[in-house]
Amino acid sequence: MAADDLSARIPSATYRLQFRREFTFRDAERIVPYLADLGVDTLYASPIFRANPGSSHGYDVVDYSQLNPELGDASDFDRLVAALRQRGMGLLLDTVPNHMGIGQGRNRWWQDLLENGPSSPYAEVFDIAWSSDSPDRTDRVLLPMLGDQYGTVLERGELQPRVEEGAFAIAYFETPLPIAPPTYPLILRQSLDAVAEAVPGDDPHLLELQSVITAFERLPSQTATDPASVEERQREQLIAKRRLAEVMQASTAVRRAIDDAVNTFNGVPGNPSSFDLLDQLLTAQSYRLAFWRVAAEEINYRRFFAINELAAIRQELPNVFAATHELLLGLIANGQVTGVRVDHPDGLWDPAGYLRALQEAVAATRGGMRETSPSPATALGEMPLYLVVEKILEHGEPLPESWAVHGTVGYEFMTAATGLLVDGANRRAFDDLYRRFAGETVSLPDLVYACKQMMLRTAFVSEMNVLAQALDRISEMDRHTRDFTLNTLRDALREIIACFPVYRTYVSCEAGTVSDRDRRYVEAAIARAKRRNPTMESSVFDFVADVLLLRASETVTPVQWLERCQFTMRVQQLTGPAMAKGLEDTAFYRYNRLTSLNEVGGDPGRFGTGVPDFHQQNQERLDRWPHALLASSTHDTKRGEDVRARISVLSEMPQSWRAAIGRWRRLNRRHKTTVDGRLAPSRNDEYLLYQTLLGVWPDDSAADGDLTGRITAYMEKVTREAQVETTWTNPNDEYESAVRRFVEAILDPKTGGPFLAEAISLRQTVAHLGAINALTQQVLKLTAPGVPDIYQGTELWDLSLVDPDNRRPVDFALRARTLRALRRRQVGPRLTADLVKEKADGRIKLFVTQRALAYRQERPRLFREGSYLPLVATDGPGEMAATHVVAFARRGEEPADEVIVVVPRLIGRLCPDAASLPLGSNVWGDATLAVPDAAPGSAYRNIFTGEEISLDEAPSGLPLAEVFATFPVA
Repeated sequence: MAADDLSARIPSATYRLQFRREFTFRDAERIVPYLADLGVDTLYASPIFRANPGSSHGYDVVDYSQLNPELGDASDFDRLVAALRQRGMGLLLDTVPNHMGIGQGRNRWWQDLLENGPSSPYAEVFDIAWSSDSPDRTDRVLLPMLGDQYGTVLERGELQPRVEEGAFAIAYFETPLPIAPPTYPLILRQSLDAVAEAVPGDDPHLLELQSVITAFERLPSQTATDPASVEERQREQLIAKRRLAEVMQASTAVRRAIDDAVNTFNGVPGNPSSFDLLDQLLTAQSYRLAFWRVAAEEINYRRFFAINELAAIRQELPNVFAATHELLLGLIANGQVTGVRVDHPDGLWDPAGYLRALQEAVAATRGGMRETSPSPATALGEMPLYLVVEKILEHGEPLPESWAVHGTVGYEFMTAATGLLVDGANRRAFDDLYRRFAGETVSLPDLVYACKQMMLRTAFVSEMNVLAQALDRISEMDRHTRDFTLNTLRDALREIIACFPVYRTYVSCEAGTVSDRDRRYVEAAIARAKRRNPTMESSVFDFVADVLLLRASETVTPVQWLERCQFTMRVQQLTGPAMAKGLEDTAFYRYNRLTSLNEVGGDPGRFGTGVPDFHQQNQERLDRWPHALLASSTHDTKRGEDVRARISVLSEMPQSWRAAIGRWRRLNRRHKTTVDGRLAPSRNDEYLLYQTLLGVWPDDSAADGDLTGRITAYMEKVTREAQVETTWTNPNDEYESAVRRFVEAILDPKTGGPFLAEAISLRQTVAHLGAINALTQQVLKLTAPGVPDIYQGTELWDLSLVDPDNRRPVDFALRARTLRALRRRQVGPRLTADLVKEKADGRIKLFVTQRALAYRQERPRLFREGSYLPLVATDGPGEMAATHVVAFARRGEEPADEVIVVVPRLIGRLCPDAASLPLGSNVWGDATLAVPDAAPGSAYRNIFTGEEISLDEAPSGLPLAEVFATFPVA
């Protein structure tokens, strides 16, 4: 095949849509013309395979072989793709290889596993620890789904046997739980006497029932896992079920007797002994029903984070990969899907192996394979599929070069761009005001460590126990380490994971070596753990380090080495969830110094990003991952991009902010409630609330019911996530009610009084400066190296919060009308003056987005391959311009193939009130932007205003007063 046939289609820009029952393939088809007019060339879809009914996100896939019927059928999908193709657009599809949804009884693989246990053909699909020290739990999967203790639920009659079409099941409310066919005789034999009394002894239906019972009794055991036994059990139980259904339909006596037997098993509430038969039946199953609270300590299947309804699957097995990717590969092969986003690769056993397998499978569907470089960064043209990963990188952490991908989904860019808008010079001032207001004195590293420890001791106890037992077995293999106790090993491992500096490492048994990157992170974790635990024997940490880094003595056999390596890979699958739950989902809601920094992939401890650091990151991305996505909002972000842009403004006004919150605390104290001897909300939660209000308060209203409802729902969620005053598992109703009343009172014009007036006044300033920040962020995203991604609806102002707030319906009709009206107007001073004056309506952001995307489409090669040159602004002896401007050039091979990007930052000092803008000579004076190696006579046209600037007229550089003459970005 020609080389081009195996080359990935690289997007110019993507637009993320959240599909759900309320937004279907047909809905998406209707907005394709709008997306094309906007300048997007790739629709970026949330998962579209069959998920649990009513799923609002699609990450709970129950069947990889079907499209989600709630989104439409195959013809609806085909029409959507046809509409995209008609406009030269592609489809980037989000896929979920790490886990499946198992709730509601909709996952047929999981249901078969529950029915047949280890003998199910799908037993190896899921990551289950079938062995146990307890015989009662061996070869059984724990189902922590009950709302109370098992015995209580049982004797309340909430577990109800049913029979339908020859199959028995237990109904727990809406969830069906299959009964193992070999245990059917426990019920059926209860019916034999009744049938024998009702019909003659030679009645064919009675004889058939007896024969069916024998057939069920002779089925292979649930522990018979050899292929022949598995096949026999599947075949024979299907036949036996069909025979049972037929005899029940043919004989009223049989049907009545079996129904009566089922009723007997149902028991009678108030008569505990009447449930003994049902208890006996449930004890014989391949699953063990349990109170949901026992999940953390006893669950024996790997989950997505700590969500019981999402069970991890084993993509490292070729048959699992094949079964879960057949439809996806078919959609790619026929060109309907042109790119893939991989969700949560850190949960996979071997992410590099999975990504390589996916690229190879795509190449195979296209009829050929080529040898690929071990470093995809130098072989981007050799990968047949555009592939990006939802990988969260810590500051300075590189994406593994061995991954066959085009980059990440863009959280690193989001972090850097947000940091640019934060005034790092005011870090100490914010440390002080946060400490004084909220009373928080703990450092962020200590807080993250404590939160990870908490999660490991609560949500991940079972995972820790399994790993500790495996480590104990390894230690027993060597006389030099056998004296380490199980508890000591568990404590050491927990400490190391809590001290891990990144989400995970990528040691692979297949490679058999540890990269310098991984070695550095493991050694850092070991060193931190030792420092935090000076009383623990250091040799235990050294032993764990040897195991994790595959350092083994000559006495270690190949089998023992493999066990060590597999243990290491298991640990790697836990460090990521521990970091995510400890940092993102807990610490980010406790450490509220400046909440615009508390974002996925961010580090709230880094107070701002310097301009040189931002340029360096862009250059590294261009060199290594030039086609990575650039995000500013996603379905997972904690705050919308424009909320962050607003909150970042506060970093420029520490004195005003300190004074404001001090007054607000005094004004609003009367609305607090005493709960458990303390005022609620807490000072830390109150501080978070004030930042949130300034971030999300609409420009066109005071405080309405919609805002109040959103904020009360948000505060309930974030206080539960923080797990200080209340939690998801143990809600503190008094505290939550106190917070709700507080929010309602301060936002009610009748009771909010002076606070509302002050808050609205400050909101005006923050919103004004935040709008300029948001435009800066948007222009940088649309022009920096990489592929810009727009989250649904954010082409207008995005004042959303964490989900579900950021998944509200989008008014695409409004956006389409607004865009059409903008495109009908001529680019020039009258239009830009109107947009600047009426910036609150969001048209200015839509205009900037469309113009920049159109320019990208006109010069695809420039933005895909063009060089990156940081530019520096100067204003004589001072450094004002350099502080307040971010600028760079993208250059192609031809002198005329160049674009210069110039945006302002930290403009609070330049725009002291809500009426001023960073425009003209009054702000920029004689500051200029040097353009090295510019061609003589070069003239630059501002794509937003139509104005031109010639270097002949300004040989020392582009005057910023002209660059920002009438519009705040260029």
